[in-house]
Amino acid sequence: MMKMDSVSNVLLNMETISLLGPKHGSQFFLLSPNNLFPVRKLSCFPPKSLPTKPSEYVRLKAMTSPTCDEQTSNRKYMKLLPSPWTDRFHSVSDDVSEMDALTKEMDVLSPKVKNKLMSFQGSDSTKKRILMIYVLVSLGLAHHFKDEINETLQEGFEKIEEMMDGEDDLYTVSIIFWVFRRYGHNISSDIFRRFKMNNGCFKYSLTGDAKGMLSLYEATHLRTRKDDILDEALIFTSSHLNSIAACGTCPSLLSVRIQSALILSQHWNMEILVPLEYIPFYEQEKDHDEMLLKFAKLNFKFLQLQYLQELKIITKNIIYYQWYNELGFASNLPPYFRDRIVENYFFVLPIFIEPQLLRSRMLLTQFFTSLEILDDTFDRYASLPEAESLFNSLKRWAPDDAMDKQPDYLKFVLNSIFKIFEDLERVLKTEGRLYSLDATKDEFKIGAKANFDLAKWGLTATKEAYEWLKSRPKLVKALCIKGRLRNDITGYEDDMSRGYVTNAINCYMKQYGVPLEEAIRELNKIVADADKTLNEEFLTTVAVGRGVLKAAMDFGRMIATTYNVDEGSKEKSRSI
Repeated sequence: MMKMDSVSNVLLNMETISLLGPKHGSQFFLLSPNNLFPVRKLSCFPPKSLPTKPSEYVRLKAMTSPTCDEQTSNRKYMKLLPSPWTDRFHSVSDDVSEMDALTKEMDVLSPKVKNKLMSFQGSDSTKKRILMIYVLVSLGLAHHFKDEINETLQEGFEKIEEMMDGEDDLYTVSIIFWVFRRYGHNISSDIFRRFKMNNGCFKYSLTGDAKGMLSLYEATHLRTRKDDILDEALIFTSSHLNSIAACGTCPSLLSVRIQSALILSQHWNMEILVPLEYIPFYEQEKDHDEMLLKFAKLNFKFLQLQYLQELKIITKNIIYYQWYNELGFASNLPPYFRDRIVENYFFVLPIFIEPQLLRSRMLLTQFFTSLEILDDTFDRYASLPEAESLFNSLKRWAPDDAMDKQPDYLKFVLNSIFKIFEDLERVLKTEGRLYSLDATKDEFKIGAKANFDLAKWGLTATKEAYEWLKSRPKLVKALCIKGRLRNDITGYEDDMSRGYVTNAINCYMKQYGVPLEEAIRELNKIVADADKTLNEEFLTTVAVGRGVLKAAMDFGRMIATTYNVDEGSKEKSRSI
């Protein structure tokens, strides 16, 4: 797909070949067709069972043979298998009554949970509310209580020193730090100095607190480039958590949580996936709240049904999603492109998780799928003259002089892009947001932001947010680095099999004269530094609203999840 975060120009340097992009997936699948989110079943509500850039640099990857209509039929390319998911949702029942019943139950519980959150009394009341906020986030319920959470954290941050004075519980300190930073409050990492000895090392006695060690480990993933103590804490906790989980002295579900966190921290996991693991863990906690547990299961079940219904709409191409059949992708293009509508929908979820954002999920899935086809055209099929004609046509937003002489498939790709923008224009015009379309189109034409997160902002962002984006802030650059490098590391073997040698790993090996393993290790360090920059910019950026910044961070979480060692877009051993 078109470099998944083409936020900058890949011609610049390693910072801008940072430009994300899956490629995620020439081979990306959600591998289990029996369960959309098959991590584990919830005892009360088991998951529903399913039926059985445009940029001149792309020319480097294009074919060099001359083109003509006759030659396209004999062109060599890798035929990509269709996604096993596309037809799996056609038979999903439209059980609106079940969703209505879930909504009624949640409507009863919501004010009770709100009252519990806001009714803590005593000197530690704010501290207790913050600890409960962490539980709400982990159970997937935080979006129900945005105002209450923001009020609590604003109040708590104003008296942070008083609240933390004398607090020596590792779990409590770590969770409070995690929650404040997660919501954009720049709490100092110096609060962890209380857990150090005179020699500057962390107290060894902390290793006896498995839950506290895990919470400290999770807190380290919100570190910035200025948080040296959290770098030390990450080394300290990582070195001990493996043995803690393996020794058999901590509860089995806590052990599972530790092992999962060592692969992917909660901070960088997609919000929709966190409750899958946390709900069963929370249910085994001796002091768990039955009301919260029930609400979490109802909420998860409701979201699952909502997403399943939307996937049925998308994959059956009904209602306004007839676009896919109407444009005729399958019938007008050779099978060089990735037919990954379901997978693309999954990528949208981190940004638009809330039920009421249906239209945004739908439009962005459409946009994302079209970009994927465009990138595959450049990356896997187009000859050099074809790629040049397509690029020039996109740059001027009209067919160039050479387009009439190009094969029909290329004309179809160009026209389908224009059609997608026409559809977006109709939607945005009704909202008086055509500036969003113009900005998106301008970025698309220069290959600077023709991707997932700009398309998302085309639906939701303000004009000020676009000006911020055009300034190429550090947060955007860090996203590019994270996505581009994680893509190239995960997709290295696939790139080599296709003769695509301009992978970041090859560039690094050639520039520094190091072997493959060292290049991967050093590039992962660059990714870790980009994560620090993302955290820092999230805490300190004031030029745009918190919603835009959160969307950017959620995009980073999608990158971390899809390119995770066990859940990555090239990894076939597990399903997401």
